[in-house]
Amino acid sequence: MVTAKQHAGSRLEADRVSAPALRTLFRIIDAWKLGAKEQMTLLGSPPRSTFYKWKQGEQLVLPHDVLERISYIFGIYSALQVLLPKPEVADAWIKKPNDAPLFGGRSALDRMLSGQVADLYVVRQYLDAQRGG
Repeated sequence: MVTAKQHAGSRLEADRVSAPALRTLFRIIDAWKLGAKEQMTLLGSPPRSTFYKWKQGEQLVLPHDVLERISYIFGIYSALQVLLPKPEVADAWIKKPNDAPLFGGRSALDRMLSGQVADLYVVRQYLDAQRGG
């Protein structure tokens, strides 16, 4: 059971990291050239009005599940930058068909757009394994 003090602490942490997390996230998904619908799906399909407030940089405290999704996206982006040192190649990788059993000929983005946070986790885990981590 979560105590009131723990809940307050996690809310303060979410308040502290939400704005910088969103700024970084939108830089990443712009580099990946994703449309608004894809962006919203990666974030767990928030209401359109909420999504556009986040894009405009309004200070909102992000829910834990959205912060978790953003964390996986950061890990995916970071792993790609290490594995594929040319930024344009790394950024394009998520849209390319992939023969790895995890993807079955589809792209990592297709897997990530299932809407399930577990699929973000699986893609990140795959890339971490490719890095040897």
